Amino acid sequence: MYAFTFERPAALADAVRLAGAGGKPLAGGQTLLASMKLRLANPEQLVDLGAVRELSGIRREGDNLVIGAMARHAEVASSDDVRKAIPALADLAAHIGDRQVRALGTIGGSLANNDPAACYPAGVLGLNATVQTTQRKIPADDFFTGLFTTALGDGELITAVSFPIPQKAAYIKFKQPASRFALIGVCVAQTASGVRVAVTGGGNGVVRHKGLEEALTRSFTPESAAGVRISPEGLSTDLHATAAYRANLIGVMAQRAVAKANG
Repeated sequence: MYAFTFERPAALADAVRLAGAGGKPLAGGQTLLASMKLRLANPEQLVDLGAVRELSGIRREGDNLVIGAMARHAEVASSDDVRKAIPALADLAAHIGDRQVRALGTIGGSLANNDPAACYPAGVLGLNATVQTTQRKIPADDFFTGLFTTALGDGELITAVSFPIPQKAAYIKFKQPASRFALIGVCVAQTASGVRVAVTGGGNGVVRHKGLEEALTRSFTPESAAGVRISPEGLSTDLHATAAYRANLIGVMAQRAVAKANG
C-alpha cells in the first residue's frame, strides 16, 4: 500500500468535514482496501466511518424500513425488523459473499461503490428505496448512474436507506462460484403502484426491466415472466457467460423470484 493518514471520527459532522476536505470514506473496506493493496487506489487520507453512531441502526418508520448506512450485511440478514417487514431483503443480505464479507461489508459502502454485479443495488432499485445522504434524499431510479458511478457528489455521504414495504418481493441470483457475485441477479417487488424488476450482473450496472415489469403487473406469476422475450442487446459477454446466456438467466431468475415471492 501507499502511505496514508487515518482518521476515525465519532460524529457525522466531523466525518462530513473530513470527506469534504478530500478524505476517502471507509465503510466496510471490502473493495477499497483490496484496491489499495493492488495499488489501484491511492487515497492520501482514510476516514473510517465505523465509529459514527448516526450511521448505524435498523428501524421501522410507518410503512418504511430505514437501514443505517453502516449496517453490516450480517446485521440486515439477522434483523427481526427486516425479516418481518421485507424478508426478501434479509435473504439478499444473507447470501452476499462469504461470512467474512457479511461481517464487515455495509449497505452504504456497497451502494456507494455500485459494483455492476453487486446484490444490494438490485434490492434498492427493485424495492424503490430512497438513499438518504448528508445533503438530500435520492430516489433509487436517480441514484445509479453507470459503471461504479452514482449520483453522489464529492464529500457527500450516505446516511441511511429507506425501503417502502412491498406487498411481495424476492431476490434470486445465479452466483459466479468463485466471487459469489451475481452472474445475474433479479429482484422483483409487487407494490400498490405496480411491479418493479431490477437486474444486476448484466452489464455496466443495475437496471430495471420494463418488459418484465409490464407483464408481471398484469399477472404476477412465473408463467407471465416466462412469456417475456429477454434481449441480449446491451448485456455483457465475458469469460463467465455470453450475452445470450445472461439474457436466458434473466428470464429464469425472474420466474424463480416470482415463484419465491408468491410462496
